[in-house]
Amino acid sequence: MLDTIRPSSTRKRRFPAWLESWFTAQSWKIRPHQLAMLDAFVRRESTLLIAPTGYGKTLAGFLPSIASIHEAKTKGLHTVYVSPLKALTNDIERNLIRPIRDMGLDVTVETRTGDTPSHKRARQRKNPPNILLTTPESLMLMLSYPDAKEIFGSLQCVIIDELHSFAHNKRGDFTALALARLEYLAPKHIRFGLSATVAQPEALAGWLGIADAPARIHQVQETKHPDIRLLETEATLPYAGFMAKYAIPEIYKAITEAGTSIVFVNTRAQAELLFQFLWEANSQNLPIGIYHGSLSKEQRRKTEAMMSAGKLRSVVATSALELGIDWGDVDLVVQVGAPKGVSRLLQRIGRSNHRMEEASKAILVPSNRFEVLECRAAIQAIARGMLDGAPLLPGSQDVVVQYIINCACSEPTKAQDIYQQVISAPAYAYLSRHAFERLFAFAVNGGYVLQNYDRFKRLELTEEGDAYVIASKQAALRHRQNIGTIVEAARLKVKRLNKSGRGPTIGEVEESFAQQLTPGDTFFFAGQVLEFIGVRDMFLECRASPAKDPKIPTYAGGQMPLSTYLADGVREVVHEPRLWTELPDEVQEWLHLQQDYSLLPRPDHLLVEHFPRQKRFHTLVYTFEGRKVNQTLGMLITRRMERMGLRPISFSVTDYALSLVGMRTVSEDQAAMLLSPEILADELEEWIVESPMLKRSFRHVAMITGLTEKRIQGERKTMKQVTFSTDLIYDVLRRHEPNHLLLSVTRADAERELLDISRLAHLLTRYEGKMIFQPLKRASPLAIPIIVDVRREAVHGEGTEDLLAALNTHEEAERMMEDVRDTLA
Repeated sequence: MLDTIRPSSTRKRRFPAWLESWFTAQSWKIRPHQLAMLDAFVRRESTLLIAPTGYGKTLAGFLPSIASIHEAKTKGLHTVYVSPLKALTNDIERNLIRPIRDMGLDVTVETRTGDTPSHKRARQRKNPPNILLTTPESLMLMLSYPDAKEIFGSLQCVIIDELHSFAHNKRGDFTALALARLEYLAPKHIRFGLSATVAQPEALAGWLGIADAPARIHQVQETKHPDIRLLETEATLPYAGFMAKYAIPEIYKAITEAGTSIVFVNTRAQAELLFQFLWEANSQNLPIGIYHGSLSKEQRRKTEAMMSAGKLRSVVATSALELGIDWGDVDLVVQVGAPKGVSRLLQRIGRSNHRMEEASKAILVPSNRFEVLECRAAIQAIARGMLDGAPLLPGSQDVVVQYIINCACSEPTKAQDIYQQVISAPAYAYLSRHAFERLFAFAVNGGYVLQNYDRFKRLELTEEGDAYVIASKQAALRHRQNIGTIVEAARLKVKRLNKSGRGPTIGEVEESFAQQLTPGDTFFFAGQVLEFIGVRDMFLECRASPAKDPKIPTYAGGQMPLSTYLADGVREVVHEPRLWTELPDEVQEWLHLQQDYSLLPRPDHLLVEHFPRQKRFHTLVYTFEGRKVNQTLGMLITRRMERMGLRPISFSVTDYALSLVGMRTVSEDQAAMLLSPEILADELEEWIVESPMLKRSFRHVAMITGLTEKRIQGERKTMKQVTFSTDLIYDVLRRHEPNHLLLSVTRADAERELLDISRLAHLLTRYEGKMIFQPLKRASPLAIPIIVDVRREAVHGEGTEDLLAALNTHEEAERMMEDVRDTLA
C-alpha cells in the first residue's frame, strides 16, 4: 500500500509529549513522516520509508523504538538496526546517544560489527543493549549461536538502512535470510526500511516484507531540488582518461571556497591518486583527508571523527561515505568522474547540506568528453525526477547453503522447518522443495563425490535421528569465521616501519598489487609515499619515502556499471543537437564534427564505423551499454573474427563503445554476422568453457557455501591457497559429478555478475537488422577517444605477432581531430 504524504501535511498523529518537548528545545519541527512511523509501530505495520536525504529519515525510523523502550521500560534487545556500512553504524550511534542523553532516557545503544572487541561481543550476548546497531554479517554471526533464541526472542523491530544499495545482490539475499531467521525467532517483530533513492518502491517493499505480505510504502515528496552544475574550466577537456587531472586547480578552488566538502571518486585507486594531486596543489595547507575501505579501522575512525568535529575542510572518498552518514555541515559535493547511475549520484549529492530546508550543492567533474555527455544526461534525469537502480533478482542458492549451516550451528535443524523459513523470504519464494533438498544434502556432506571426504561432512544427525546439528566444533568455527557473501581479492596489511623496524598497520592493498613490487619500488597509499621492503606473514612492509613518482595501488572490482537508464540518456544527448547548447564549446564542436564527418549514433539503430589506421582496420561499435557488456561482446566478436579469417589483434572498451582492431577489412555483411544474436549460442559457450572465468566464479561460490575458507584459525588465506583448493574441487566435480548443483550456480553467477549476459542479449536482439554500417577513411571524432584509450585487451591469434601497440597520447588525438577538420574543410 502506498501512503504518499507531503511534508506540509497537517495530519494529526500520536506523538509523546516528552518527545515533543525535546523537539521544541532543538527548534525542530515534527515531520508528518516521523509521526507516520510512530503510528506504523503502534499498528505493527512493516513500512518502507522513502524520504530525500536531510528529511530526518533516520530519526523517523528510530523514534518509535526510543518511545516504546522508554515508556515500557524495556529490558533486553528491542530493536536491531542493520546497515551496509560499519561507518554508518558508528555515525548512527553518535547521533542517537545525544538525544537519549539529553532527554535522560534509560535506553542503551551499542554497535556490533567486525571492529567490535571480543570482550564487548561476549558481554552483548549476556546483556544485549536495547538497540543494537550492526551489519548483515555480524547479525548472522549472532544468529549462529545457541543462545540466539534468548537474545532475539523479545525483538520488537528491525530497521534496515539504505536497503536499496544491497537488496539486489547476494548480500541482499544473505540479509533476507537473516530476516527470515528473525521472523522464526521473534514472529511478532516488524520491519522498517529506510531509503532515499528508490526506483521501484513496490519491489523493494516486497523484499522488505515476508512472502505475500509486502511492507507498506510511505513516500515523502521532494520539496527542494539539488543545485548541480558541471565544472567550468579554461583547461582543454581530455579525449580519454579517468582522473580529471586537468581540473585540479578548479577542484582545489571549489574546496577553498566551500566550508566543508566531500570529493567523491569511483574507485579506491582514484581516491589515492586524486588525494595526491590535491595535496600537491594545497598551497593553503588546508586539512584534507582521504577515506576508503582499504584504510585501517583506526584511520577510518579518525577521519570520521575529524569530519564530524569540523576539523577537515575536505575529504576524498569512495562509495564508503556515500550512504547515510550525517555530516550536516558539508557545504559541497564534488563528483570526479562520471556518476554511472542517477540514483548513485543523488545519494552522493545528498551528503551536502544535510538539512531539510537547504538544497544540496554539487559540482560534476567529467574526466573526458564522453563523460561530459554522461554528466549532462544525469543532470537532466535528476531534473525530471527520474531514478535508476539494479533490478531485484531471485535469491542465489549458494547463500541458502550457508544459511542452513548457520541454523544448524544454533540448534538442531529439520529440513522442513528451514525450508519454510527460506521461502518466507520473498527473494526465495521461487525455490522448490526438490531444489532445497539438494541444497540441504550438499550442506550435510558435500554431495555424491565430496561425501567421501571427512572435510565436507559438516552436519550430522542427532541421536534421535530426527534433526541435524553441526558436526563438530571445528566445523562451527570454520563457518563463523567465514560468514558472509563479500568475496574480495586477497589483501595484505600495509605496515609502515620506522628505523627500529616497528610501526603501525595503516591499511590494506590487493595481494596481486604486492606481487608486482620489488624491494625499492614506491607507491602512494593512505596519503603518503611509501617504499616497498618486502612481504612477511601477510604483511606488506614498507617505509616512508621522499620519492615523487610512486606507483599507485590498484584494486579489484573498481569499475562501476553504467546504468541502463543513464546509457539511454547519453544516447539521447548525442543524438539531439538541441540538447548540446548547455555543453562546453569544445564538446559541441566535437559532436558537430561527428555529425558532419560521419553519423551520430541513434537510439533506434546501432552505429558501426569502420576505417583503416596505421596498416590496421578499426571497427567501432557504439553500444552505450557499459564496460561489462562491451568486454563480453569484445571477447565473443574477436573469437568469431578469428574463425572468419579477419585476424583480430586487440579490442578496447569504454562504457560507450567497443573498438576492435584487426589486420583485415570488415564488410557490412561481415559486421552483421559479428553482431548477430547467434553469437551468444556459439562463441559464448566455447568461451565460457575454455576460459578461467568459471573457475573464478566457482571460487566465489565455494567460499560462500563453505567448501573452502577465506580465513582459517583467524588467519586469512592467500589467494593462491584459495585458488588451488577451489580449482581442485572444481575439476573433480566437472569430471565425476558434472550435474552438481554448485556447477549450475557457478554458471548462473558467471553469466549474471561477470558477463551481464541478459543486458548483452537485449542489446543484440534490440538492434538485430538495425545496424548502420559507416565506412570511413579515418577515425571519426567520436572514435578518437576510444581508440586512444590504453586499456586494451590482447587477442591471442595470428594478427598479434604482426604489430606492437603504440601508446596513444592526447597530442595524437589532437592530430587526428585536425585531420578530420582538414577533410571537412
